[in-house]
Amino acid sequence: MERITSAKNELIKGLKALRERKGRQEAGRFLVEGEVMIREALKCGLAVREAVAEESHGALAEELAALGARACLVPRSLLESVSDTRTPQGICAAFDLPVPLPLDRAPARIVALDGTQDPGNVGTIWRTADAAGFSGLLFGSGCADPLSPKVQRAAMGSGFRVPFMAAEDLPETLAALKARGWSVIASDLKGHDFYSRPDPGERFVLVIGNEARGISQAVRDQASMLVKLPMRGGAESLNAAVAAGIMMYELCREIGPAGEAGEAAL
Repeated sequence: MERITSAKNELIKGLKALRERKGRQEAGRFLVEGEVMIREALKCGLAVREAVAEESHGALAEELAALGARACLVPRSLLESVSDTRTPQGICAAFDLPVPLPLDRAPARIVALDGTQDPGNVGTIWRTADAAGFSGLLFGSGCADPLSPKVQRAAMGSGFRVPFMAAEDLPETLAALKARGWSVIASDLKGHDFYSRPDPGERFVLVIGNEARGISQAVRDQASMLVKLPMRGGAESLNAAVAAGIMMYELCREIGPAGEAGEAAL
């Protein structure tokens, strides 16, 4: 297997560039780190193109090479220079960027993010959506990049399983969904008690806003209902991912297992 020892190697420089949104967009690839995440990406059908690994992960590098990837062994120092984490897990690989789900194939249960910027929150919401039974994430402008290493680490593989959609104009997209039968449930500190909300039906979008500012006025104007979780103690609010998780589980609990509501095209 090919060995690389120079930081000036073009493969190393190319993989480093994938830590930034611009590099990912230009290359059409994103970085996946660690054996668990790499195997999850493969299981979900993503195409691997390059990989660098320490000697201890040579067997997995060989597997990736057998799938057509350019796989190379590198010293720890080079792996650290490529990795987005301080303590890399022995191997990282570049995969083709997944294609966002077209909006005309929107699933019945969606989480929409309106300017949610913290990568940890975005990844945690993605992971919780997967666990609770949601079938898609809808990203408005101003959100953390869904394919950044930090988001994908927090999502723990759910970013490969639950497809995402992109909306250039989130309020306009929500209006289109609402006109076709989706309820738009927006989390807002001025909303009504979440537990006293009307029945949203089987097709709905749960909107989570920016960590500091909440949802935008344009999104608020498209909401079928504004809701908030009751604060019975001294806290004024909850972390965005925690609040989203509570609401997602409650909404899915009421209508049964994932898939029961089915999908409906726009």
